Amino acid sequence: MATSVPMRQILSGTSPRLFQFETCSYDLNYVRFRSNKCNVYNRRKRISVYVLGKISSRICLTSKKTSTLRVIDGEFHWMTDGGRLESVVCNCQRIDRVGSSSTEDQDNARNWGVEKRSSGSLGGNFTGGMSQEDFLEIDKPVEHTNGSLIVNGNSTIDELAKETLREVSEDSIEEEAWNLLRDSIVYYCNSPIGTIAANDPSNGSILNYDQVFIRDFIPSGIAFLLKGEYDIVRNFILYTLQLQSWEKTMDCHSPGQGLMPASFKVRTIPLDGDDSATEDVLDPDFGESAIGRVAPVDSGLWWIILLRAYGKCSGDLSVQERVDVQTGIKMILKLCLADGFDMFPTLLVTDGSCMIDRRMGIHGHPLEIQALFYSALLCAREMLAPEDGSADLIRALNNRLVSLSFHIREYYWVDMRKLNEIYRYKTEEYSYDAVNKFNIYPDQIPSWLVEFMPAKGGYLIGNLQPAHMDFRFFSLGNLWSIVCSLATADQSHAILDLIEAKWLELVAGMPFKICYPALEDQEWRIITGCDPKNTPWSYHNAGSWPTLLWQLTVACIKMNRPEIALKAVQIAERRLSEDKWPEYYDTKQARLIGKQARLFQTWSIAGYLTAKLFLANPDAAKMLVNEEDSELINAMLSANPRRRERGRKKQSFIV
Repeated sequence: MATSVPMRQILSGTSPRLFQFETCSYDLNYVRFRSNKCNVYNRRKRISVYVLGKISSRICLTSKKTSTLRVIDGEFHWMTDGGRLESVVCNCQRIDRVGSSSTEDQDNARNWGVEKRSSGSLGGNFTGGMSQEDFLEIDKPVEHTNGSLIVNGNSTIDELAKETLREVSEDSIEEEAWNLLRDSIVYYCNSPIGTIAANDPSNGSILNYDQVFIRDFIPSGIAFLLKGEYDIVRNFILYTLQLQSWEKTMDCHSPGQGLMPASFKVRTIPLDGDDSATEDVLDPDFGESAIGRVAPVDSGLWWIILLRAYGKCSGDLSVQERVDVQTGIKMILKLCLADGFDMFPTLLVTDGSCMIDRRMGIHGHPLEIQALFYSALLCAREMLAPEDGSADLIRALNNRLVSLSFHIREYYWVDMRKLNEIYRYKTEEYSYDAVNKFNIYPDQIPSWLVEFMPAKGGYLIGNLQPAHMDFRFFSLGNLWSIVCSLATADQSHAILDLIEAKWLELVAGMPFKICYPALEDQEWRIITGCDPKNTPWSYHNAGSWPTLLWQLTVACIKMNRPEIALKAVQIAERRLSEDKWPEYYDTKQARLIGKQARLFQTWSIAGYLTAKLFLANPDAAKMLVNEEDSELINAMLSANPRRRERGRKKQSFIV
């Protein structure tokens, strides 16, 4: 081959410095171009690479121009074209800062569009499984076999090119995702305060996708924390605290004190008496304008979890120690721990009060809320300042943790052993020692479950109420039960075993199914109310949501099984960028973009980035993980209701 020698020189680094240009340099270790002087990112176009005399191209985009290097028969040519859009920053003439801040913080906020590089980024850390020694081996003698170039008798240039192309492609997807995430940033008085739900230019119906949702911002906030960009997360925490429910009314009915809004919008309005001056205002939504008019239960729980993550990642504990923040934590806890008619330790909620925000039959005690509730209780206990006013609250918090963990682990868990036990339940039992405490009828066991349940593995069911077990697999609840140690270590491994065993059902063509299986036919009509958006295998009715990648990644890292998450991320990378980062996917195998899915959905973008960052730096996942508390376990064992009930004597009361 005429081109084999030049190619060997290129790969070994012995060729003349033909690759040295003003803006880009050749990197031997990664066999790719990286930027020297500017913030480089790559468009979502796939890069065509041809070796051994064919056309070889690499697209390198800066903030001002596109430069394309083409190698044609050994000659190098530059081609340039247009630039890119700049993000729009809200300019307010009156700046109101929450709390005290330094001049440096203000400068950082004003210069938020400038990308900060961090060693935690995946870009540049992967070499396609090849070490530097592997690349140096390329300079050794080669042989030609049937027109193919063989290196050391076992590695072809074609294979090397494919590895290089895959690395370049992954790197370009990450760069694109970061630029899209930064373009979604919302500013309040010139300070970054959050990210909008979606930035889809092809959809003229905005609805509330231009608002900052608390649950949607969590993966965005974690991505910024992992990048060392703390300002936006701190601002988000403090400003949303100002929106916490005090006097806000909803159709003349006041939401519970301490409720956090589902979302908020930044509006710019003219000042009274001066049309030339404007001010920014925050307009919260507690559910008044949401579809279904349901107040969010999970917003306050996610807020507490993010607050703890901010302190652990940044080392700045001053935010959680502030008096107003401590008050905000207590108000959320008092709202969740309030006494009511419900006798279960789980949190009683209505349909549509969490990520599944439409009617899907999850009213009562859905697993997702219980996992977030448990995690928020642990995070709050860690952050609450020890003072006289907190003693009773901490005591109630500890009691709830003990009873909640036992309840979920004992009554929500199902595997083949438990399935056989339920199948042989006796009903209509009346006593403290009843085995079938919730009067579950064995006929409730659906036919799909017998085939779905693997011999090795299990999961936490979606819901439990008197005479009702929702056997559907809900992903977020199970994954977060692993993260916060609501599930035991054995149960956590069993959940991951189930995911591996049922990979085609739960992951398929795009991670991750929000639940499994879908409601169909008459069941769909009755439970969803014939919801046209929640048709079978779509949206919340067993659709696939890329944002769940980051929860899956944290759960896998906690259980020291990151290879599961890595496999899922690699599947997602094949389509996310090409499909323009959709909100969700439809069909059993996730082969279609959701029929009503927004494109450039921010938490799809942030979920992917957060998963990649955690895989690059697994230790960072500790900011979200709650380790099992030995004191809590001992208290749970001593307070085992089964033990208490066996020795309980019936009490008589005289009225």
